[in-house]
Amino acid sequence: MATKCSQCPLRRHALFKTMSEQDVAAMQRFKVGELTIEAGTPVLIEGSNSPQLFTALRGLGLRYKTTIDGARQVVNFVFPGDFIGLQAGVMGEMSHSVEASSNMTLCVFNRSELWNFFKSHPERGFDITWLAAVEEHFLGEALTSVGQRSAFEALSWALLRTFVRAEAIGLVQNRSMRLPFRQKDLADALGLSLVHTNKTLSKLREKQLADWSDGHLTINDKARLADIAGVELDVVPRRPLM
Repeated sequence: MATKCSQCPLRRHALFKTMSEQDVAAMQRFKVGELTIEAGTPVLIEGSNSPQLFTALRGLGLRYKTTIDGARQVVNFVFPGDFIGLQAGVMGEMSHSVEASSNMTLCVFNRSELWNFFKSHPERGFDITWLAAVEEHFLGEALTSVGQRSAFEALSWALLRTFVRAEAIGLVQNRSMRLPFRQKDLADALGLSLVHTNKTLSKLREKQLADWSDGHLTINDKARLADIAGVELDVVPRRPLM
């Protein structure tokens, strides 16, 4: 059975802003169901005109673009609580693809109702704008990693950002989390070769800073990784939940 918005397990995490009873009721009316998919299943395809929007309820995924010659650039990673498909909702079609990296459960919304939802609940429309601004900020950080950080710095940044986000939604226990992504996904996100990525991950492991093996990521020193990456170890800002 579909999860009722009033019983959404994500709402208990401090990462997400408190929702009023009116907001919860509005989201329940907007939601049309749930979709459960297996790892490797496309959620949205680049160039498609999807009739649906989604919020990731459980599981992890990734967003990526494909070049004409078949190369892939991972744009970012999808976590529970992320709103998916806004690009198609506003621009008419997706300019990137979204794929499940683990089994996922998605809350489903009709794209055709998006503008009516904005009109009826403008404060929720601002929340979606805020989420889009956060994505823009993240892409700026990611581009800095691709263009200006060394492989060691870039991987320190990527693993730290992934870990901190997962920590904020209860996916970390005893400094470790299940990480269903492949090393190739991380390499494609940072513009590195798979060989270079593997060697750099081994260096992080040797220095006992981070260990990604057997599908699990363990971070031993977040502050040191932040220092290497040249970023502040800030508290993840509270975000709206759609």
